[in-house]
Amino acid sequence: MSENTSEQATTSLPRLLEPAPAFEAVSTHGPIKLDDFKGKWVVLFSHPADFTPVCTTELMEFARRNDEFAARGVQLIGLSIDSIYSHIAWVQNIKSNFDVEIPFPLIADLDTTVATAYGMLHPGASNTATVRCVFVIDPEGLLRAMVYYPLTNGRSVDEIFRLLVSLQTTTEHAVATPEGWKEGDDVIQPPPLTVPDAEQRRKDTGLEVTDWYFAKRKL
Repeated sequence: MSENTSEQATTSLPRLLEPAPAFEAVSTHGPIKLDDFKGKWVVLFSHPADFTPVCTTELMEFARRNDEFAARGVQLIGLSIDSIYSHIAWVQNIKSNFDVEIPFPLIADLDTTVATAYGMLHPGASNTATVRCVFVIDPEGLLRAMVYYPLTNGRSVDEIFRLLVSLQTTTEHAVATPEGWKEGDDVIQPPPLTVPDAEQRRKDTGLEVTDWYFAKRKL
């Protein structure tokens, strides 16, 4: 395999609405595999390295919000290419220094198997760390969303939670959500696909119709 081909393989990305790459891995909660969480939503997120300040803030906020995610049927899973011993020491350090317990598993992806499958390694950013990735996987095991951040910028757990709720809402009700949508806001009704349906839409009293292609409704 050429150097260029090898780099392409390292940086290839999974694709939305296709099965998320399967994995079996060592974690702080013991061996886990993606199939263990079939029937649940999964938020899989990577961090560049243990014992780093930005990653520590992110991990603690995910921990603080864990119950909110769990109430939505979501399993949080963290990952970096550090060893299991480093993960254990970091979790204990966070408990000691910040009084925050990490209730979800951290994958120790020392051989980069999972990181490679999910396109977490970006040589232009670092040859020794995963970038900050978030993958939302639905109960059927399909990849529904992915977000990438650079090493220097921490993620917003608020936004990740908002995205998760939005995905669950659009899946359950076959609608779309507008910019900045939050639970309780009006949703967007998908546009009609025929002229008769477009004409009928203007008469639908259950919709707030601006034009034939743009209509909102309450859930």
